[in-house]
Amino acid sequence: MRPDAPIAVTMGEPAGIGGEILLDAWQRRKKIDLAPFFLIGDPEWLSGIAAFRQDPVPLRTIDSSDDAVACFDDALPVLPLPLQKQVKPGHPSPANTDSVLGAIRHAVTLCQSGQASAVTTLPINKSVLYEGGFRHPGHTEYLGELAGVARTVMLLEGGGLRAVPVTIHQSLRSVPDSLTPEAIEETCRITDAALKRWFGLPAPTLAVAGLNPHAGEGGALGREEETVLQPALARLRADGIRIVGPLPADTMFHAEARRTYDVAICMYHDQALIPVKTLDFHGGVNITLGLPFIRTSPDHGTAFNLAGTGTARPDSLIAALKAAGRMAELDTERHAS
Repeated sequence: MRPDAPIAVTMGEPAGIGGEILLDAWQRRKKIDLAPFFLIGDPEWLSGIAAFRQDPVPLRTIDSSDDAVACFDDALPVLPLPLQKQVKPGHPSPANTDSVLGAIRHAVTLCQSGQASAVTTLPINKSVLYEGGFRHPGHTEYLGELAGVARTVMLLEGGGLRAVPVTIHQSLRSVPDSLTPEAIEETCRITDAALKRWFGLPAPTLAVAGLNPHAGEGGALGREEETVLQPALARLRADGIRIVGPLPADTMFHAEARRTYDVAICMYHDQALIPVKTLDFHGGVNITLGLPFIRTSPDHGTAFNLAGTGTARPDSLIAALKAAGRMAELDTERHAS
């Protein structure tokens, strides 16, 4: 990877708020010291958004990511990838599925070849993509397939907290059956490796939440802590990973407790996302661990109801870009090569 490689930003759903918040982020680049980035997307689409907003953001069409850094101070670089159908804000079309997915594929290729330091994805709308033939559960699974990895891990970051859910988009009724020792171990190992490589933490501490109230209270409120979590955590400790838990989830997230660990490993979706979104609702970041490259994303969707209104906030995208730049700077494999 080149030391000055920029961040590749994918177009996302063109009828959503992605283009608007990207323009806002570029306008604030100097004030908040953003690392150079470029969009893979349709220049005509983005210039149309800028014109509609009466936004004086200059765009610069580039031939390769090499051109992005040189022009970033003066213009928002765009690596062209045309849409099949121009859209109005809030009115998506499945006809653009190939372009939306093509931007993701190209960003991954640029990262794998070292021409981009990271991928930051603008939000997609899965239901629209499904109409266009997309068959993956979402962004993360698609990126995992492109990268050739079997398992990825979602880390949410915001308000000084990092949280990882072991199970994600499934019903609470199904969670206990999905919490195998293998799933917990794999999630913790991927998280530990990523914190060492990309977060500047040579010996991170992972705090593991229990599944049941009071972490099972010695088996009185559930046995999963004893039969599933404790054996998995014992094997992780034996391999030198710093693990605490299982801990009662209701006492893990106050300020004093958060200072004792680097990441919270949670058993299900809301156990991880509620504290992050409570601490920083507008600025949370979704980071995919387990990929051979950096991927960050705003922790929100396409917000069709806000598209074209000028009211969408860029906080989460800005945080995602800052996280990508920070992770690239801290990448131990990059500095070792």
